[in-house]
Amino acid sequence: MTAWQPPVRTLRDVLVDAERRLANAGVPTPRVDAELMLAHVLGVPRGRLFLSDPADPADTVRFESLLVRRAARVPLQHLLGEAAFRHLVLEVGRGVFVPRPETETVAELAIHALTADSEERLAVDLCTGSGAIALALATEVPHSVVHAVELEGAAFEWAERNVANHAEALAAARSTVHLHRGDARTAHLDSLAALVGRTDVVVSNPPYIPDDAVPRDPEVREYDPPRALYGGHDGLDVVRGVVVTAAALLRTGGVVVIEHSDQQGESGGESGVPHVLREHGAFTAVRDLPDLAGRDRVCVAVRL
Repeated sequence: MTAWQPPVRTLRDVLVDAERRLANAGVPTPRVDAELMLAHVLGVPRGRLFLSDPADPADTVRFESLLVRRAARVPLQHLLGEAAFRHLVLEVGRGVFVPRPETETVAELAIHALTADSEERLAVDLCTGSGAIALALATEVPHSVVHAVELEGAAFEWAERNVANHAEALAAARSTVHLHRGDARTAHLDSLAALVGRTDVVVSNPPYIPDDAVPRDPEVREYDPPRALYGGHDGLDVVRGVVVTAAALLRTGGVVVIEHSDQQGESGGESGVPHVLREHGAFTAVRDLPDLAGRDRVCVAVRL
């Protein structure tokens, strides 16, 4: 008579348990996160997880280590060491803002504006962080030159790493990304002085959270760099500086694209980015546009 054997634990069993634990911890997308972490451990694409396969004990131990940390609300991107942004895969971790899906709309608008210019295709990305927007512009718009400005040292190092990692894609597009360590609010006075009045597109995802508005999600509150989040009492201190820099850099007809919160659009009145752009006096055709979720999150204007 054959001795009783315990049932073999499968990858499906592992995922079901992980999804339950992440959901109990308040993780917004527990199934997706569990699948991405398991695929990372196994070294396969998420779509190549064969859930009927037996779970290898060594892989299960590695997965459990990630699972415990994710349940403690360590950002998924920090655990994987990377974040997806449009067609790019960017290295991220402590010290740099993790690019969000809604910022892909910002990049799309900047790409459209830069593509419309058939000559030099010169762009500036202010507050570049990981380099996500700058690299999207340079790799998706052939023959473009993109200057990216970042103040924080740790974030600047992540941007350097990502630009180096995408050297082949940049070469294929015959584009370049130049990184500058400095303040986005004064870049037109120093590192980007040579671009004054010449730039086709200025794009920015600046810090725009008011100082007293603490983010709800622990992943943001505890892991994103504070200087990438907070923008003064109304959240617009850096935005105002970005508008000044954009006005100096852009040629006539050039376009500025600025991300903001869903409370800083037209409905924000004097606390809105459209108001800041109109009040400056150097811009026309100021428009507030929705992100992928249909919320007003990005303002576009044209240099007079």
